[in-house]
Amino acid sequence: MISTQAWADARRLWDYHQMGHTPRPCSVAIGLGSHDLGVADTAVDLYKHGMAPLLVFTGATSPTTQERMPRGEAVHYRERAVELGVPSSAVLVEPNARNTGDNIKFSRAVLEEAGVQVTSVLLISKPYEERRAYATACKLWPGIEFVSASTPMTFDEYVDSIQDAHLVIDMLVGALQRLLIYPEQGFMISQPVPDDVREAYERLCRQGFTSRLLATKP
Repeated sequence: MISTQAWADARRLWDYHQMGHTPRPCSVAIGLGSHDLGVADTAVDLYKHGMAPLLVFTGATSPTTQERMPRGEAVHYRERAVELGVPSSAVLVEPNARNTGDNIKFSRAVLEEAGVQVTSVLLISKPYEERRAYATACKLWPGIEFVSASTPMTFDEYVDSIQDAHLVIDMLVGALQRLLIYPEQGFMISQPVPDDVREAYERLCRQGFTSRLLATKP
């Protein structure tokens, strides 16, 4: 059973992980690979609304996507985008990234190789990864304006879509831990973490929502 307090704490983390940016036209949209095809769907929707003239999908495979996306996350995202009506000429694929840092570095290299001039990026991720993606991109690609985006949905809707509340809370906790420890390791910029968010995170750790934590002190 998940306690009322744990639900409240998870919602607090969910809200913090989202940047609250309003999508606006950018030089390019980058969709970060994962198990969630909703990232590709959102990228297509933003493309069709004129938010970017070019899409880049980035991602190899992981243990959680190997079976569902055997050709690689970015390739499956591209196939989905073309299926939904995006011209193949408007989609670039970066098939090697295995973490968020790789997503940014390798996508940047693909765009430079293609001769695309980039001043702003619409960064599309899972809803609870918005802040992590933003902080990573700002660190690894300075001088570019990043606008975070994800599929518009509530915490409850996301839990319903995953059908595993404990796993979702684990992922929220793991994403918050990385925001706390990665800046010191040079992987992302530091961002203020409000006391109530930090306290919610610590309570969830104590209650055992720890399967996505790295092997370090929370």
